[in-house]
Amino acid sequence: MSEDNNSATAVLLSAEQVSLAFADGPHVLQDVSLTIRAGDFVALVGPSGVGKSTLLRLLAGLLTPSSGQILLQGQPLRLHAAPIGIVFQRGGLMPWRTVWQNVQLPLELMGNGRHVSARVQEMINLVGLQGFEHVYPAQLSGGMAQRVAIARALVHQPSLLLLDEPFGALDALTRERMAQELLRIWHLMPVTVFMVTHSIAEAVLLADDVLVMGGSPARITHHIRVALPRPRKLEMEGTAEFHHCATAVRRAIEASG
Repeated sequence: MSEDNNSATAVLLSAEQVSLAFADGPHVLQDVSLTIRAGDFVALVGPSGVGKSTLLRLLAGLLTPSSGQILLQGQPLRLHAAPIGIVFQRGGLMPWRTVWQNVQLPLELMGNGRHVSARVQEMINLVGLQGFEHVYPAQLSGGMAQRVAIARALVHQPSLLLLDEPFGALDALTRERMAQELLRIWHLMPVTVFMVTHSIAEAVLLADDVLVMGGSPARITHHIRVALPRPRKLEMEGTAEFHHCATAVRRAIEASG
Protein backbone atom coordinates (compact mmCIF):
# COMPACT_ATOMS: atom_id res chain seq x y z
CA MET A 1 0.00 0.00 0.00
CA SER A 2 2.84 2.37 0.70
CA GLU A 3 5.93 3.27 -1.25
CA ASP A 4 7.76 0.60 0.77
CA ASN A 5 5.90 -2.10 -1.17
CA ASN A 6 7.47 -3.77 -4.15
CA SER A 7 6.82 -1.36 -6.99
CA ALA A 8 6.26 -4.34 -9.29
CA THR A 9 3.20 -5.39 -7.32
CA ALA A 10 0.10 -4.40 -9.24
CA VAL A 11 -2.37 -1.91 -7.82
CA LEU A 12 -5.61 -3.76 -7.19
CA LEU A 13 -7.85 -0.99 -5.83
CA SER A 14 -7.55 2.77 -5.70
CA ALA A 15 -9.75 5.60 -4.52
CA GLU A 16 -9.03 9.01 -5.99
CA GLN A 17 -10.40 12.12 -4.26
CA VAL A 18 -13.57 10.32 -3.23
CA SER A 19 -16.26 12.34 -1.45
CA LEU A 20 -19.75 11.43 -0.31
CA ALA A 21 -22.60 13.73 0.67
CA PHE A 22 -26.14 12.45 1.12
CA ALA A 23 -28.89 14.52 -0.45
CA ASP A 24 -30.80 15.07 2.79
CA GLY A 25 -27.97 14.44 5.21
CA PRO A 26 -24.40 15.25 6.16
CA HIS A 27 -21.26 15.49 4.08
CA VAL A 28 -19.67 12.21 5.23
CA LEU A 29 -16.37 11.84 3.34
CA GLN A 30 -14.11 14.42 1.74
CA ASP A 31 -11.32 13.78 -0.77
CA VAL A 32 -10.42 10.27 0.39
CA SER A 33 -7.55 8.77 -1.57
CA LEU A 34 -5.89 5.39 -1.04
CA THR A 35 -4.08 2.69 -2.97
CA ILE A 36 -4.20 -1.03 -2.19
CA ARG A 37 -1.84 -3.38 -3.96
CA ALA A 38 -2.56 -7.02 -4.66
CA GLY A 39 -1.82 -9.11 -1.58
CA ASP A 40 -2.03 -6.21 0.90
CA PHE A 41 -3.76 -6.57 4.25
CA VAL A 42 -4.99 -3.09 5.16
CA ALA A 43 -6.86 -2.10 8.32
CA LEU A 44 -8.91 1.08 8.74
CA VAL A 45 -9.40 2.53 12.21
CA GLY A 46 -10.89 5.72 13.62
CA PRO A 47 -13.53 7.05 16.02
CA SER A 48 -16.99 5.49 16.04
CA GLY A 49 -19.32 7.08 13.50
CA VAL A 50 -16.56 8.74 11.51
CA GLY A 51 -17.46 6.96 8.27
CA LYS A 52 -15.29 3.82 8.15
CA SER A 53 -18.14 1.49 7.19
CA THR A 54 -19.37 4.05 4.66
CA LEU A 55 -15.98 3.99 2.95
CA LEU A 56 -16.02 0.18 2.90
CA ARG A 57 -19.44 0.23 1.25
CA LEU A 58 -18.10 2.60 -1.38
CA LEU A 59 -15.19 0.25 -2.05
CA ALA A 60 -17.68 -2.61 -2.36
CA GLY A 61 -19.77 -0.71 -4.90
CA LEU A 62 -22.77 -0.64 -2.57
CA LEU A 63 -22.69 3.16 -2.52
CA THR A 64 -21.76 5.62 -5.26
CA PRO A 65 -19.44 8.53 -4.44
CA SER A 66 -20.65 12.08 -4.95
CA SER A 67 -17.32 12.90 -6.57
CA GLY A 68 -14.03 11.19 -7.28
CA GLN A 69 -13.61 7.67 -8.56
CA ILE A 70 -12.85 4.16 -7.35
CA LEU A 71 -10.86 1.87 -9.65
CA LEU A 72 -10.55 -1.91 -9.40
CA GLN A 73 -7.64 -3.23 -11.46
CA GLY A 74 -7.58 0.10 -13.27
CA GLN A 75 -11.24 0.09 -14.29
CA PRO A 76 -14.16 2.01 -12.74
CA LEU A 77 -15.63 -0.14 -10.01
CA ARG A 78 -19.17 -0.02 -11.41
CA LEU A 79 -17.95 -1.48 -14.71
CA HIS A 80 -15.74 -4.20 -13.25
CA ALA A 81 -16.91 -7.79 -13.12
CA ALA A 82 -14.23 -9.08 -10.71
CA PRO A 83 -15.88 -10.60 -7.62
CA ILE A 84 -15.58 -8.94 -4.22
CA GLY A 85 -16.17 -10.80 -0.95
CA ILE A 86 -17.77 -8.99 2.00
CA VAL A 87 -18.18 -9.98 5.65
CA PHE A 88 -20.24 -7.74 7.92
CA GLN A 89 -20.28 -7.57 11.72
CA ARG A 90 -23.35 -9.79 12.07
CA GLY A 91 -22.41 -12.15 9.25
CA GLY A 92 -25.77 -11.88 7.48
CA LEU A 93 -26.31 -15.62 7.17
CA MET A 94 -29.70 -16.73 5.91
CA PRO A 95 -31.31 -18.57 8.85
CA TRP A 96 -33.34 -20.92 6.64
CA ARG A 97 -30.24 -22.19 4.83
CA THR A 98 -27.72 -24.67 6.18
CA VAL A 99 -24.00 -23.97 6.45
CA TRP A 100 -23.50 -25.63 3.06
CA GLN A 101 -26.32 -23.68 1.45
CA ASN A 102 -25.09 -20.37 2.87
CA VAL A 103 -21.56 -20.95 1.59
CA GLN A 104 -22.91 -22.00 -1.82
CA LEU A 105 -25.02 -18.86 -2.25
CA PRO A 106 -22.54 -16.65 -4.18
CA LEU A 107 -22.00 -19.45 -6.67
CA GLU A 108 -25.75 -19.82 -7.14
CA LEU A 109 -26.04 -16.11 -7.83
CA MET A 110 -23.29 -16.46 -10.43
CA GLY A 111 -25.27 -19.24 -12.11
CA ASN A 112 -22.99 -22.19 -11.39
CA GLY A 113 -24.09 -23.35 -7.96
CA ARG A 114 -24.95 -26.90 -9.03
CA HIS A 115 -21.51 -27.90 -10.21
CA VAL A 116 -19.17 -26.72 -7.49
CA SER A 117 -19.70 -29.04 -4.54
CA ALA A 118 -15.95 -29.62 -4.23
CA ARG A 119 -15.35 -25.86 -3.97
CA VAL A 120 -18.01 -25.43 -1.25
CA GLN A 121 -16.57 -28.32 0.73
CA GLU A 122 -13.07 -26.90 0.34
CA MET A 123 -14.17 -23.59 1.87
CA ILE A 124 -16.02 -25.30 4.72
CA ASN A 125 -12.90 -27.33 5.46
CA LEU A 126 -10.74 -24.21 5.23
CA VAL A 127 -12.64 -22.50 8.05
CA GLY A 128 -12.67 -25.67 10.16
CA LEU A 129 -16.38 -26.48 9.97
CA GLN A 130 -16.31 -29.92 8.37
CA GLY A 131 -19.08 -31.94 9.99
CA PHE A 132 -21.34 -28.88 10.27
CA GLU A 133 -22.43 -28.77 6.63
CA HIS A 134 -26.11 -29.46 7.39
CA VAL A 135 -26.39 -27.33 10.53
CA TYR A 136 -28.47 -24.14 10.54
CA PRO A 137 -27.13 -20.75 11.74
CA ALA A 138 -29.26 -20.77 14.91
CA GLN A 139 -27.30 -23.83 16.06
CA LEU A 140 -23.90 -22.15 15.64
CA SER A 141 -21.88 -20.05 18.07
CA GLY A 142 -21.02 -16.49 17.09
CA GLY A 143 -17.50 -17.45 16.09
CA MET A 144 -18.71 -20.39 14.01
CA ALA A 145 -21.25 -18.20 12.24
CA GLN A 146 -18.51 -15.75 11.28
CA ARG A 147 -16.44 -18.62 9.94
CA VAL A 148 -19.36 -19.50 7.68
CA ALA A 149 -19.56 -15.86 6.57
CA ILE A 150 -15.84 -15.88 5.73
CA ALA A 151 -16.20 -19.13 3.78
CA ARG A 152 -19.14 -17.65 1.85
CA ALA A 153 -17.14 -14.51 1.08
CA LEU A 154 -14.22 -16.55 -0.30
CA VAL A 155 -16.03 -19.32 -2.17
CA HIS A 156 -16.21 -17.42 -5.46
CA GLN A 157 -12.49 -16.58 -5.32
CA PRO A 158 -12.77 -12.80 -4.96
CA SER A 159 -9.95 -10.49 -5.89
CA LEU A 160 -10.73 -8.39 -2.80
CA LEU A 161 -12.07 -9.32 0.64
CA LEU A 162 -13.81 -6.53 2.59
CA LEU A 163 -14.31 -7.06 6.33
CA ASP A 164 -16.56 -4.64 8.23
CA GLU A 165 -15.83 -5.11 11.94
CA PRO A 166 -16.27 -8.88 11.46
CA PHE A 167 -15.54 -9.80 15.07
CA GLY A 168 -17.09 -6.77 16.78
CA ALA A 169 -20.11 -8.68 18.12
CA LEU A 170 -18.00 -11.42 19.72
CA ASP A 171 -16.71 -11.63 23.29
CA ALA A 172 -13.04 -10.75 23.86
CA LEU A 173 -11.65 -14.30 23.95
CA THR A 174 -13.62 -15.43 20.90
CA ARG A 175 -12.53 -12.29 19.08
CA GLU A 176 -8.88 -13.11 19.76
CA ARG A 177 -9.35 -16.69 18.54
CA MET A 178 -11.09 -15.46 15.40
CA ALA A 179 -8.25 -13.05 14.66
CA GLN A 180 -5.88 -16.01 14.79
CA GLU A 181 -8.26 -17.98 12.58
CA LEU A 182 -8.32 -15.16 10.04
CA LEU A 183 -4.52 -15.15 9.93
CA ARG A 184 -4.51 -18.92 9.39
CA ILE A 185 -7.10 -18.71 6.61
CA TRP A 186 -5.32 -15.79 4.94
CA HIS A 187 -2.04 -17.73 5.01
CA LEU A 188 -3.68 -20.74 3.34
CA MET A 189 -5.68 -18.67 0.84
CA PRO A 190 -3.95 -15.33 0.25
CA VAL A 191 -6.33 -12.58 -0.84
CA THR A 192 -6.17 -8.80 -0.72
CA VAL A 193 -7.95 -7.64 2.45
CA PHE A 194 -9.40 -4.29 3.54
CA MET A 195 -10.70 -4.50 7.11
CA VAL A 196 -12.59 -1.98 9.25
CA THR A 197 -12.02 -2.43 12.98
CA HIS A 198 -12.36 -0.46 16.21
CA SER A 199 -9.58 -2.47 17.85
CA ILE A 200 -6.08 -1.01 17.63
CA ALA A 201 -4.54 -4.30 18.77
CA GLU A 202 -6.48 -6.23 16.15
CA ALA A 203 -5.40 -3.82 13.41
CA VAL A 204 -1.73 -4.07 14.35
CA LEU A 205 -1.80 -7.85 14.75
CA LEU A 206 -3.48 -8.52 11.41
CA ALA A 207 -2.51 -5.78 8.98
CA ASP A 208 0.59 -4.63 7.15
CA ASP A 209 -0.80 -1.11 6.77
CA VAL A 210 -3.09 0.76 9.17
CA LEU A 211 -5.06 3.75 7.86
CA VAL A 212 -6.53 6.24 10.30
CA MET A 213 -9.70 8.14 9.45
CA GLY A 214 -10.81 11.31 11.18
CA GLY A 215 -12.37 14.71 10.77
CA SER A 216 -15.80 15.87 9.70
CA PRO A 217 -16.27 15.32 6.85
CA ALA A 218 -13.91 12.38 7.25
CA ARG A 219 -10.66 11.81 5.42
CA ILE A 220 -7.60 9.57 5.72
CA THR A 221 -5.32 11.39 8.14
CA HIS A 222 -2.49 8.91 8.78
CA HIS A 223 -0.92 5.84 7.20
CA ILE A 224 1.13 3.63 9.52
CA ARG A 225 3.21 0.73 8.26
CA VAL A 226 3.31 -2.33 10.54
CA ALA A 227 6.77 -3.89 10.37
CA LEU A 228 6.04 -6.96 12.50
CA PRO A 229 7.25 -10.18 10.86
CA ARG A 230 4.91 -12.87 9.61
CA PRO A 231 3.55 -15.29 10.56
CA ARG A 232 1.88 -13.24 13.30
CA LYS A 233 1.11 -14.73 16.70
CA LEU A 234 -1.02 -13.38 19.56
CA GLU A 235 2.07 -13.47 21.78
CA MET A 236 3.51 -10.61 19.72
CA GLU A 237 1.19 -8.23 21.57
CA GLY A 238 3.64 -8.34 24.47
CA THR A 239 6.64 -7.20 22.43
CA ALA A 240 8.16 -3.73 22.35
CA GLU A 241 7.68 -3.58 18.58
CA PHE A 242 3.95 -4.26 18.88
CA HIS A 243 3.58 -1.68 21.66
CA HIS A 244 5.44 0.93 19.62
CA CYS A 245 3.18 0.45 16.60
CA ALA A 246 -0.03 0.34 18.67
CA THR A 247 1.01 3.57 20.38
CA ALA A 248 1.61 5.23 17.02
CA VAL A 249 -1.87 4.21 15.84
CA ARG A 250 -3.48 5.41 19.08
CA ARG A 251 -1.76 8.79 18.84
CA ALA A 252 -2.80 9.12 15.20
CA ILE A 253 -6.44 8.50 16.13
CA GLU A 254 -6.21 11.10 18.90
CA ALA A 255 -4.66 13.59 16.50
CA SER A 256 -7.10 12.91 13.70
CA GLY A 257 -9.77 15.07 15.26
